[in-house]
Amino acid sequence: MLPRGKSQLVRARLDRFPAVAVLGPRQAGKTTLAHFVAEERTSVYLDLEDAADRAKLSDAALYLSGHEDRLVILDEVQRAPELFQTLRGLIDKGRRRNIRTGRFLLLGSASIDLLRQSGESLAGRIAYVELGPFNVLEVDGDAREKLWIRGGFPDSFLADSDDASAVWRENFVRTYLERDIPQLGPRVPAETLRRFWTMLAHMQGAALNAAHLARGLAVDGKTIARYLDLLVDLLLVRRLPPFHANVGKRLVKSPKVYVRDSGIVHALLGLDDREAVLGHPVAGGSWEGFVLENLLGAAPERAKAWFYRTAAGAEIDLVLEMPGGRLWAVEIKRGLAPRLDRGFHHAREDLEPERSFVVYSGDDRYLKSEGVEAIGLGELAQLLAAA
Repeated sequence: MLPRGKSQLVRARLDRFPAVAVLGPRQAGKTTLAHFVAEERTSVYLDLEDAADRAKLSDAALYLSGHEDRLVILDEVQRAPELFQTLRGLIDKGRRRNIRTGRFLLLGSASIDLLRQSGESLAGRIAYVELGPFNVLEVDGDAREKLWIRGGFPDSFLADSDDASAVWRENFVRTYLERDIPQLGPRVPAETLRRFWTMLAHMQGAALNAAHLARGLAVDGKTIARYLDLLVDLLLVRRLPPFHANVGKRLVKSPKVYVRDSGIVHALLGLDDREAVLGHPVAGGSWEGFVLENLLGAAPERAKAWFYRTAAGAEIDLVLEMPGGRLWAVEIKRGLAPRLDRGFHHAREDLEPERSFVVYSGDDRYLKSEGVEAIGLGELAQLLAAA
């Protein structure tokens, strides 16, 4: 098993909070991580998609109160939202007996619903950790291109061959569309949602054009917003908001949209290996999304992320507001000889970031222009993780 960088963070949160929720898409490794963390603690594991485990919670208060001396792991907890009120009562009773931390580890594959359900009941009692697929800090440096092509879902990345990886990703997409999504909300035709997801993959890294998507699917704008909200809530798609600053210029207001895992981008477009990816127009957008996800996964918890673009063409791919309000500007270029456009320099003049980088496909770090460093993805991820 490849060690996960978030395991130490989960342990630290369990040492401070009675409940910790680990959020991430299905098959990202949440259950494996939970078992790894639980090896050093007395624990009990319940899968809320398993009928036998659900039956144990028919009287949840009685069952869970009998395990207050253990870490209780509740997998796919969004399937049982009624549990949150029970957990609140048990946590409060435990606090009165000085049992304050490390009670419950909640695993969920839908973000907004789980945050809303748990936040209403467990405010002040729960911490959140997001676990995505593997990132560049968790794999060998020589495997980073494979990570881009196959994506970071463990079964895809660790597959024996590109073909086996592609088959796994295709079945992952089908399972989400035909089984998981119908269980989580209003019925959405699987074929329609697949077409929408594929359209987003074609537009990887572009500003959201809801009208264009609506015409392509023959639906209205409200339906597009509902589909997008669903994929964002499932942690499969990211909406990167525009940076708003008082710079006296007309700024782009639409968010940029990314399918979060590069391997899923390639699966949706039928690109099974490196040659197919490099020969497709999506290669640049796919690389940009891959870099973005890795940097955001490494950034400090309280960092905020935007992109910056003006109507006149000044643009920065990623603006990070670090703790303390410091701005880092990141431009993303695929290739070994990155070139910076005038729009990037104009944007830097507007925002005056503390640090500026251009991330490229190489590993050397050098000064590209005054105040701008060229840097490899792995090294910048390490800088963010240490910030």
